[in-house]
Amino acid sequence: MPFLLIDFPVFNPVALSLGPIVIRWYALAYIVGIVLGWIYARSLIKKERLWGGPAPITLPQLDDFILWITIGIIVGGRTGYVLFYNLPFFIAHPGEILELWKGGMSFHGGFLGCVAAVMLFARRNNIPILSLGDITTAVAPIGLFLGRLANFINSELWGRHADPDLPWAMIFPNGGPLPRHPSQLYEAGLEGIVLFAALAIMIRMGALKRPGLILGSFITIYGVARIIGEHFREPDPQLGFLWGGLTMGMLLSVPMIIVGVIIITTAVRRRANGPAPSST
Repeated sequence: MPFLLIDFPVFNPVALSLGPIVIRWYALAYIVGIVLGWIYARSLIKKERLWGGPAPITLPQLDDFILWITIGIIVGGRTGYVLFYNLPFFIAHPGEILELWKGGMSFHGGFLGCVAAVMLFARRNNIPILSLGDITTAVAPIGLFLGRLANFINSELWGRHADPDLPWAMIFPNGGPLPRHPSQLYEAGLEGIVLFAALAIMIRMGALKRPGLILGSFITIYGVARIIGEHFREPDPQLGFLWGGLTMGMLLSVPMIIVGVIIITTAVRRRANGPAPSST
C-alpha cells in the first residue's frame, strides 16, 4: 500500500442518541441545513438595498415557508430516488418507500419538490414566484454542503477507483480493497462552497433586483458542478453506467442547465428593480 494512501476514518453513523431518540448524521445535515438556510434567508430579506426596496417576502411569510420547503425536500427527494434510481426494487417492495432512515434521496427529485413548494406557496401568499425561488436557491448550497459531508461520514456514494499515488485516495470500508476518490468531498466543495460563494457575490452585486437571476444561476452552476462531480463518483450499483458512459446524475443535470440558461437570459433582459447597490 502506498505510504500516502488514506484509510477511511470510520465514523459512528449515529450523531446523537438520547434514549429511544436516535439522530443520524444524514438527518442532522438536513436539520442544520434548513436552520442555517432560514437564518441566512432572514438576513437577506432584511437588507432592502439588495432588492432595490422592500423584499417581496416578509419575515413571517418566510417562517411559514420553512415547513413547505421542508416537506418539498423530503417528499420530492424520496420520490425522485424511487422513480429515477431504484423503481423496480420499490415496485417489488412498496413498504420500503417510507423507510427513509435506510437512505435514498435524490437531489433532482428534491429540487422538483422545492419548485412545487415555491409555486404553491407563492400563489397562495401572492408572492412573486421568481423572487421566492431566488431566496430559496440562494441558501440551498448550505444544505448541499452538509448533505455531502453526511454522505462522506456514512461512507456512501464514494468515488471511482483512483490512482494509488493520489495523495488523498481512500480505502472505503464498503468500497472494496482498491483506493477511491473521496467524491463526496469534491461535491461538497463544488455544490456547496463554490456555488454558495458564486451566488453570494452575485447577490452583493445586485442580482436579487433581477427576479430569477439567482434561481437560474443556481440551476445552471449546480448542473455543471454535478456533471463534473459525476466523473469521479461511482454510479449507483443498480444502474451503473448508461449510454456512452453517462450516469443518471449527468442525464438529469442536462435539462437543468438548459432551463437555467433560459431563466438567466430572461432575467438579464428584464429591467432591474431600484438603484444599483451601494459600494459601501
